[in-house]
Amino acid sequence: MAKKLNITPLHDRVVVKAATADKKSAGGIIIPDTVKEKPQRGIIVAVGAGKKDEPMTVKTGDNVLYGKYAGQEIDIEGTEYLIMRESDIVAII
Repeated sequence: MAKKLNITPLHDRVVVKAATADKKSAGGIIIPDTVKEKPQRGIIVAVGAGKKDEPMTVKTGDNVLYGKYAGQEIDIEGTEYLIMRESDIVAII
């Protein structure tokens, strides 16, 4: 589980720690860093309060799938995170 962050997203935003990218393909071929795809799944580490009439449907610790270009990348204490709107999340796994 991810450690507690000292950041609170506003409104309907969430902070997601992206899963690590695969280093090998299913066939055993090593994938170089230059062609690795950005992961599209991660774990929610912080959740905002939601909009006035729309409560948040995700919670801290949920495994989620999100769009390929969703979110804004940030670095907190040497760890990469994404801040995105709840609407960018496609599914809870």
